Amino acid sequence: MLIDWIIFFGLAVVAIASGIGLLLSKNAIYAALNLIANFTAVAIFYLILAAPFIALAQIAVYAGAIMVLFLFVIMLLGAERLGGTSTLRWQRPLAIVLGLILIVETVLVFINRSGAIAPIVEVTADFGSPAAIGESLFSTYLLPFEVISVLLLAAMIGAIVLTRRRDQKA
Repeated sequence: MLIDWIIFFGLAVVAIASGIGLLLSKNAIYAALNLIANFTAVAIFYLILAAPFIALAQIAVYAGAIMVLFLFVIMLLGAERLGGTSTLRWQRPLAIVLGLILIVETVLVFINRSGAIAPIVEVTADFGSPAAIGESLFSTYLLPFEVISVLLLAAMIGAIVLTRRRDQKA
């Protein structure tokens, strides 16, 4: 039992440190590498929770394919060499206020929760299997799946537009 807590808190430290490193990194390549470390820590959390398929998908899809694609875009467009952009004066105070509101809401949720944990439901034999996940993903959750794919496409196009040099007219 003690080893489980040690592993959990060790992974939590890695996940939080890589998240902070991602936010504070000045270099886009180092930020992407911190994001890969965070994805890996989250995948190990999934393994601890006995969800090997989701852990494998986390590594293969996020840390593998998407991060390689982001690194390719960063390298292709030369975003790691761009200087710091000037921010508007109102952005930092707004971010601080919104962050404080989020912290207050989180504390209120923990204080006001009912205290009882919902009973664990009986898990069927095919729970979490690739076939069950695929069936659920492409029937019940097809619309959210497609919306997320469009959002990822818009984020990629936005990254290309933001890193394109102003003197290039394509």
